[in-house]
Amino acid sequence: MHPQAATLWKGPQWALALLLAALTMVGPFSIDTYIPAFSGIASALHATPVQMQQTLSAYLFGFAFMSLFHGALSDSFGRRPVVLCGMAAFGLASAGCALSGHVEQLVLFRALQGISAGAGIVVSRAVVRDMFAPARAQKVMSQITIYFGIAPTIAPIIGGGLLVLMGWQSVFWFLALVGALLWLASWRLLPETLHTSFRQPFQVRHLMHGYRQLCASPRFLLLVLASGVPFNGMFLYVMSAPAWLGGHLGLAPTQFFWLFLLIIGGIMSGAWISGWLAGKVAPAAQIGLGFSIMAAVAVLNLLANVFFEPRAWWALPPIGLFSLGWALVSPATTLLVLDLFPLRRGMASSLQASATSVANGLVAGLLAPLVMDTPAGLAAGSLGLMGVGLVAWVLLRLRWPDVGRELQRH
Repeated sequence: MHPQAATLWKGPQWALALLLAALTMVGPFSIDTYIPAFSGIASALHATPVQMQQTLSAYLFGFAFMSLFHGALSDSFGRRPVVLCGMAAFGLASAGCALSGHVEQLVLFRALQGISAGAGIVVSRAVVRDMFAPARAQKVMSQITIYFGIAPTIAPIIGGGLLVLMGWQSVFWFLALVGALLWLASWRLLPETLHTSFRQPFQVRHLMHGYRQLCASPRFLLLVLASGVPFNGMFLYVMSAPAWLGGHLGLAPTQFFWLFLLIIGGIMSGAWISGWLAGKVAPAAQIGLGFSIMAAVAVLNLLANVFFEPRAWWALPPIGLFSLGWALVSPATTLLVLDLFPLRRGMASSLQASATSVANGLVAGLLAPLVMDTPAGLAAGSLGLMGVGLVAWVLLRLRWPDVGRELQRH
């Protein structure tokens, strides 16, 4: 924590949370705004479905790869320079997407978008812990999650509207504008939260030692699994939305918003509860409650889809409840990850974000196509992904019973 943290930000806490949330929104915005333009881009660039899928995969794996380094760079050079460089590169890459005349060019610039977009989410987590003691940090992290939850709701609406009004290129010009505005806001408002005495040497040997230290820690790896993989229990449904909502539930595209509305409502409700519980209930108890909700919902969801013909009125609400459970787990586990290695919080955030992004890419590219043909397959996939995180958490508690048991203080 920065020794002068109380003097670094003069405004209200919610305003800092809003700025950091905006930086974390860059990632989902880069996906959700352009998905409605898939058909328009494919038609304009004469791209096959496989090539269009490559534009998504290139982004996800570019995000995952560079996320390994954003945090480490911020541990050495400071938080501000990494955010500013990331937002500048994101804006330029978005402009490159808009100017692409061939799908191969679009794939390249989408990869560059992914490489740069991760700076916001990775560094923002480290900034929170630089600025605040544990309980207050969880409150801020919860506020960020609430704001962050808005992105998947409004992004497809913006993308679809821009596509209809001005064509597919306007989606990427909009993202370029987002990058420029976030660069300006960060340049004007974001303080440098990493004290010079905490900076790490930028040397290959030192960096490799840090990566080995984190990756060799079973405690760290189990926390990363517990914090990142369960998200995919609901992300699987998002990636399978056309097949699930349109094919299995018989909803029209104009009714797809119900899924996103329930997910966002669940995330925002869970994040609010997490913030309210911060400093009152130990993190382990909050995480246990979140996993209990997700496990109960996932099991009931699977049983219902096995024995009954799915109907929208009962098939959609479980996904919203699942997202509430995940939002209870995420802020507390993220802070536990960051606090394992206080001098390498940026690197820890990098590895956490990279692992989550790799999981997202595997779910989108491999698991979703395998299970989307049947509602029971989707429910089983969701349960399995949640189960990975639950098993990691149980193993962590068995090996280190004191993890998260202490009440966080302001």
